[in-house]
Amino acid sequence: MDSNYSAIPKGSFVELQMHNEPHDFRSQQKSLLSDDGNRVNHPKVIDDFDDLNDDDDDDVDTNVDVDLDDYTLVLSKPNTGSGVSGAVFNLTTTIIGAGIMALPATMKVLGLVLGIFLIILIGILSEISVEMLIRFAVSCKARSYGEVVQIAMGRTARVLSEICIIVNNAGVLIVYLIIMGDVMSGSVRHIGVFDQWLGHGFWDHRKLLVLVVMVVFLAPLCVLDRIDSLSMTSAASVALAVVFVVVCFAVAFIKLIEGKIEAPRMSPDFGSKMAILDLLVVIPIMTNAYVCHFNVQPIYNELEGRSPQKMNQVGRITTVLCVVVYASTAISGYLLFGKDTEGDVLTNFDRNLGIRFSTALNYIVRVGYILHLVLVFPVIHFSLRQTVDNLVFEGSAPLTESKKRSLALTVILLVLIYIGSTMIPNIWTAFKFTGATTAVSLGFTFPALIALRISQQEESMSLSRVEKFLSWLMLILAVIVSIAGIIGNIYTIQSSSE
Repeated sequence: MDSNYSAIPKGSFVELQMHNEPHDFRSQQKSLLSDDGNRVNHPKVIDDFDDLNDDDDDDVDTNVDVDLDDYTLVLSKPNTGSGVSGAVFNLTTTIIGAGIMALPATMKVLGLVLGIFLIILIGILSEISVEMLIRFAVSCKARSYGEVVQIAMGRTARVLSEICIIVNNAGVLIVYLIIMGDVMSGSVRHIGVFDQWLGHGFWDHRKLLVLVVMVVFLAPLCVLDRIDSLSMTSAASVALAVVFVVVCFAVAFIKLIEGKIEAPRMSPDFGSKMAILDLLVVIPIMTNAYVCHFNVQPIYNELEGRSPQKMNQVGRITTVLCVVVYASTAISGYLLFGKDTEGDVLTNFDRNLGIRFSTALNYIVRVGYILHLVLVFPVIHFSLRQTVDNLVFEGSAPLTESKKRSLALTVILLVLIYIGSTMIPNIWTAFKFTGATTAVSLGFTFPALIALRISQQEESMSLSRVEKFLSWLMLILAVIVSIAGIIGNIYTIQSSSE
């Protein structure tokens, strides 16, 4: 017999939705079978079908008022996304970006002991918040950071979280362009790579050079519409970051053995008002280095055979890798340059390092990290574009189904980011602002509030005593760090204006 229906491919699942159901994040995706084949207890759908399928299959109640035509049959494609390694590379790339360049300067303020302790502590707390975020997002069937925030705290909170993502990601991308300009064209106190290679030329015009890099290298990667398409570039960017860390650590170790390194500060300096102000702003800068939460859900959505346990594995591997990279970079960078360590340590690599092959190593460090930022840029841009689309074009078709809208958003965002990079003086200024506001909110405040609110609303998702303690701890620390950072920024601005 001829039929207009086709067989469901193996690995797919059937999803039933009400035609006239009002849109509600709590009741969306009422699937009879989840990705792993387990039954999902969504009362509105499941109860209707359980009434048709009592314990005794032969006894069917024909009076049950259920119309199968009220449900839409949705065929989901098999989940063939990235594996654990690809997800680790994408998440690591989201974390290890420009923030790593500011870490050696934080050691100059905090001292080595407190600095390393905070790198480890913030990394652990960040991973805990990521696991909480994944747990509640999956339980609520949320497919983005904004959706799970809305489920927990309402529409206004979602808009606020998406504005935080936009400001944070745009700020990070602006910082990337500032670093590229510093390294290639030079700055007031440092000479650029092209000047060292070729002498003076058009590359001395920082704005023009950054524009060329954006159009030729960044834009083609940014137009890609799926984050798993960036897995290979993410792997390459992580490899380049590791090269940077290995070279820095090796040079610092050699100079330490040869006795060419001054004794580093081990504890913070409380000897002046400016030193205390620096302490207030430096912790938000460190917090900024771990923010990846806005990209967790897109990476989870495209994870092959996804489950919270598998994503937790991805997060833990990523956290260990990032803590090692951050600690190594912070220690070696500070040991190499001491009190002369710049807010962007990459600019310090224009001088003689005091060892053999110093010039070649300087080029490897600077050029390698510029290539790293070029490959990281589209990963952060992907999340920025998705968030802007969700906020401005809510209810529209996904970007993957609207190439024109995706391209238009990409062009507009790149233009605005470029303009921002020409107006902000240095990365330390940008990180002080985003670290004390958006980074702390996205990394700790919102995840803690999500866990506390949803656990109160749903008994099945209650928190243990330890989880509740950690949630309150993150929330309180986030508020303290944010207030202290903002006060420090205000006093720093006033001091500099005087």
